[in-house]
Amino acid sequence: MTTDDNVRAGRATATGLAEGAAAALVALVVAVVGLFAFSAVQWPAFNSSNVTRALTTVGQVVSVGLLVVSVLLIRLRKWPVVAKLASWVGISGFVTVTLGMPLAATKLYLFGVSVDQEFRTEYLTRLTDSAALRDMTYVDLPPFYPAGWFWIGGRVANLLGMDGWEAFKPYSIGMLAVAATVALVLWAQLVRADTAVGAAAAVTAMTLAYASPEAYGAVLVVFIPPVLVLAWGALHRRSGGWGAVLGTGLFLGVAACFYTLYLAIAAFTVVLMAVIAAACALYARRASGRAIGKRDAAVTTEPAWRVVVVPFTRLAAIGVLAIAVALVVWTPYLLKMLSGAKLPSGNAFHYLPESGAQLAFPMLEFSLRGALCLLGSLWLVVRAGSSRRAQALGIGVVAIYLWTSLSMAATAVGTTLLSFRLEPVLLAVLAAAGVFGFVEGGRAVYQALNEPAPVRTAAAALAVLGAMAFVQTIPTVLVHEIDTAYTDTVPTETPDAYGTFGERGDKRRPSAVAYYHAVDEALVAQTGRPRDESVVLTADTSFLSFYPYFGFQALTSHYANPLADFKARADTIAAWSRLDSPQALLDAMSAAPWRAPDAFLFRRDGDNYTLRLAEDVYPNDPNVKRYTVTFPRPLFASPAFTTTDIGPFTLITVNR
Repeated sequence: MTTDDNVRAGRATATGLAEGAAAALVALVVAVVGLFAFSAVQWPAFNSSNVTRALTTVGQVVSVGLLVVSVLLIRLRKWPVVAKLASWVGISGFVTVTLGMPLAATKLYLFGVSVDQEFRTEYLTRLTDSAALRDMTYVDLPPFYPAGWFWIGGRVANLLGMDGWEAFKPYSIGMLAVAATVALVLWAQLVRADTAVGAAAAVTAMTLAYASPEAYGAVLVVFIPPVLVLAWGALHRRSGGWGAVLGTGLFLGVAACFYTLYLAIAAFTVVLMAVIAAACALYARRASGRAIGKRDAAVTTEPAWRVVVVPFTRLAAIGVLAIAVALVVWTPYLLKMLSGAKLPSGNAFHYLPESGAQLAFPMLEFSLRGALCLLGSLWLVVRAGSSRRAQALGIGVVAIYLWTSLSMAATAVGTTLLSFRLEPVLLAVLAAAGVFGFVEGGRAVYQALNEPAPVRTAAAALAVLGAMAFVQTIPTVLVHEIDTAYTDTVPTETPDAYGTFGERGDKRRPSAVAYYHAVDEALVAQTGRPRDESVVLTADTSFLSFYPYFGFQALTSHYANPLADFKARADTIAAWSRLDSPQALLDAMSAAPWRAPDAFLFRRDGDNYTLRLAEDVYPNDPNVKRYTVTFPRPLFASPAFTTTDIGPFTLITVNR
């Protein structure tokens, strides 16, 4: 690579970084303005009215219109700055309105504070309370689940003076809007600008429909297709490409800080790319050697080891950079393990739903997404030998199917690789390929018919109609997640129309969460300590999602820190319940290998107190079995405990 080539590559990289920063700023402004406007009006609940659905469609039409205008301006080579701004505003507005408008009448994000979203909200609440890298539940433990997305959100919430749970929705939507817009900029560095808009829009739409409930993973999904193209360019080139090496390494490092599974599949794909690149280089070298040998036996070719080592050298550079970035988040956990902590005992991979027991073939579905995926699959096959983009995305698809097969094979040894969570990635990759297939297929058709203008117009109209038909179904795809956001309860500091300190988005009577405010006040008053200095044993773990107390036991073993020894803690709780006196309980708590609870938050059952706990029962599906541990009331009949009944709860604090 010449000096001039290096200069041009450096300028292109600098330009791309500057555009990425500008695009992120535009997306942030669009998201903030949009979400503020949505919150300024008293909307009806999505699950009881079609008003917000109608307005969502209107917003999507406007957003898609801006993207169409951008493509037209790019094709006409007019007003390039306006074209870029239109694409940035269009794609960030699309994310904001598609998620923000259906959720406009609730303070909660998709899935509310239920199931998985409960521990995610708890994590954001923890890192809003403090910038220290601490486990979401357990005191004195570093985090095992990557803290990157949650740490940034916690700092944003803290800066704005918001509670973590309250910041979850706007932060999730805003972060995804920024990610989608920056991904568009990356696409524009890799393919033609007009095609980049289409590819980014298709990937974003698929991500919103099938990955957005996991907001911290969705921000990676929108990047995976263009990063695959970037990585293939880094590994398959014989010279140059170090900017692509840098970009790939940074993405893998960020993925390690955000979502471990997506790091794993991305790293697996990049390694597979390096092996294929080395094999291709070796094949090309041997073919060249045979050709040269026929012409001139005196001419030698490049040694085989040298052509093979190039992609692996770049792979090593990518790995070193990724590890360096990952250590920003993972260092505390690794140091804790090296310090002699008990070996991990987590069950995070113990989940095998039906979708994880079979290969997904979305391209064979009779639907709009199936048609796009089918077109993408055909393009990947047809162009595998002649297009770097097709090769990169094709290797990505192969890697996903290989990972899924390995995951199913791993069930024989008692675990999985959670392949069911890779379906959104597969859809995103095939959607990008589908856009390229549509563009190239349309071009081939109108060239074959020798009627470029009418066919081109018809193809564009078909693309727009198909896009609008799909995007307006996204709220329907997410209807269960949206409904849960409206039916879950959040605590409030002022009473609602029912006289309770809780609120549901659909304005119906709140659940027992309405008593959390009173529980929190009693805890602070009776312990005399800040919230993050108290450990609470409770089965109502959503309490920890709203207030930054530490828990003695997590929701389930699958979300528990492996260093916390979930099963031993569960056995200890059961043993405590069988003791026969308050003093015996106090002695047992003092002898526990972990910091004992400062308070118990029970449910009442006659003269007893109960905890509804969870047990891992993999390979069964569902993989969690609920069981009840019952504490007799006399076990706390001592001046060492303070008992307070609050609604359906009984709060018992330990007087120390």
